[in-house]
Amino acid sequence: MTEQKEANRPLRIAIVGAGPAGIYAADALMKSDADVSIDLFERMPAPFGLIRYGVAPDHPRIKGIVTALHKVLDKEQVRLLGNIDYGTDITLSDLRRFYDAVIFSTGANADRALPIPGIDLDGSYGAAEFVSWYDGHPDVPRTWPLEAEKVAVLGVGNVALDVARVLAKTGDELLPTEIPPNVYTGLKNNKAVEVHVFGRRGPAQAKFTPLELRELDHSPTIEVIVDPEDIDYDEGSEAARRHSKQVDMVANTLEQWAIRDQGERPHKLFLHFFESPSEILGEDGRVVGLRTERTQLDGTGNVKGTGTFKEWDVQAVYRAVGYLSQNISELPFDDQAGVIPNEAGRVLVDEGADGAARYMPGTYVTGWIKRGPVGLIGHTKGDANETVACLVDDSTKFVPAENPQPEAVLEFLEGRGIPFTTWAGWYRLDAHERSLGEPEGRERVKVVEREDMLRASEPHKV
Repeated sequence: MTEQKEANRPLRIAIVGAGPAGIYAADALMKSDADVSIDLFERMPAPFGLIRYGVAPDHPRIKGIVTALHKVLDKEQVRLLGNIDYGTDITLSDLRRFYDAVIFSTGANADRALPIPGIDLDGSYGAAEFVSWYDGHPDVPRTWPLEAEKVAVLGVGNVALDVARVLAKTGDELLPTEIPPNVYTGLKNNKAVEVHVFGRRGPAQAKFTPLELRELDHSPTIEVIVDPEDIDYDEGSEAARRHSKQVDMVANTLEQWAIRDQGERPHKLFLHFFESPSEILGEDGRVVGLRTERTQLDGTGNVKGTGTFKEWDVQAVYRAVGYLSQNISELPFDDQAGVIPNEAGRVLVDEGADGAARYMPGTYVTGWIKRGPVGLIGHTKGDANETVACLVDDSTKFVPAENPQPEAVLEFLEGRGIPFTTWAGWYRLDAHERSLGEPEGRERVKVVEREDMLRASEPHKV
């Protein structure tokens, strides 16, 4: 019998990261057979992670996921502790004193590298940086250079679509959303009139979701253009269409756009396929163009280069080739895959002399830090269920926390002078943001400055 059982107390679980992955993990824990008490630690003063700081502001449908996440955080077994930076304000060694197990759900918020010449030129940006700016992240600059009239976006996933759509829309189109004043000012002065999205492979290999793709065409200011020569399929592509309704829907939409007449909407958004970026061209340290190599299908759905190159007149390049998780102190990290090594969510240290896996005791991962930044937000539910099942199975072997009382960690944080926020504080911040939007007939206006967020949240106050 474990000391937890003898003490007749709930398992104390810390979850580091209060985005969808962490909140889904809390939900899975509460739905398990285990008696649990959960603290969610979040670096930002507000919860919801990717939903608040990674989803384009004109996607209210996706932001509706917040309603479901709210219900989880309203449960009495869960406590939110925000504005706490893991590795600085609190360490794994600290957490071990107060919790029986720790789940890391820190996500992925950096840009994956794209090793081509010119990537470091002025005017070459990572999509994650731009997304953080237009989503009002407090830790990024308040302005963004939007002087380019012609812009390239590298990548054919939903993030690339978000970036391209925000660049192509007018500031006034986005004003009814929650964008803060500095973002509206920047977008209102945006000079982009042409946005070119480049994919290395063909329509059947694009990673767009059908709904996201069709939304591009809903704007009265954006003319979406597809070259008929870019509509091509090989045996592997046709198989992909047969086996996936989503792939087929995307291909059908692109085909329809390729054969229609071009309209008169003022901003042009081109979707290019079979163009592999090979170099960002520069002059005096600034982007002046993009060179791509034409590719062709090889029969399997993959492509090979043709040796034919084309130069595109653009003054800015955004790479949307994937997010990357960052190393977490005191934990192993696979730099190549950008994940914490794990098996079914158990953090993997190494293999013993007998070849058996050795795990870090009482330490787990879920979400993108577990499997990489792939899939939609809802896919992290499956990650959470798998991880939590392992945690519950292992719980009889946990080394009990030496100081598991819920008040103990609060005293620790207060002793360090950390102005942590709470779930009640989120309600106050939420009400404040809604009050800012009300005079303009908007649902909310997002607060950007961390100090302003803290002031509205009233740290420590329950």
